Amino acid sequence: MKVDKVILGIDPGTVIMGYGVIHIEGKNVKVLTIGVIKLDKLNDHPTRLKKIFDRTVEIIREYHPDHMAIEAPFFGKNVQSMLKLGRAQGVAIAAALSQDVPISEYSPKKIKQSITGNGNASKEQVSGMLENLLNAKMDDLPLDATDGLAAAMCHYFNSSGVSSSSKSYSGWASFLKENPDRKA
Repeated sequence: MKVDKVILGIDPGTVIMGYGVIHIEGKNVKVLTIGVIKLDKLNDHPTRLKKIFDRTVEIIREYHPDHMAIEAPFFGKNVQSMLKLGRAQGVAIAAALSQDVPISEYSPKKIKQSITGNGNASKEQVSGMLENLLNAKMDDLPLDATDGLAAAMCHYFNSSGVSSSSKSYSGWASFLKENPDRKA
């Protein structure tokens, strides 16, 4: 992994898409931006997909990421929702490819495991751990935004040789106690 790298993380969605951009210098990680793209006021699905594409390209052009990490859709019971989510993910991937940004895809479980040490952690636990890892306030941010940031951090942990443990922990305190290097 390069010593100086920018990673864009995306949590795809058709109502709200979360994103986060991190900058890595050596072993220091800094959040460049974090936010959401709200799509609920757009009337139809194709218009939402265009907005996802356009806004993803804008973020890429502004922050020049070396890589994009995106959360893979999980299997749900509602087939229509899955199809729409898959399209949103595909459009975000196409936006990155149109700007020559390489992509990695991570399952929700893998992202949670990388951040908290528990693949079944809640979104709130992921947000809280990111707050600790990055020494940044996350409590005012939508959980979709912190999920996008978590995808970027997951890629950093998985591509930099920083180990993401496969152990289970009883909570954040026990995780941090056994992994003091993961706290910023």
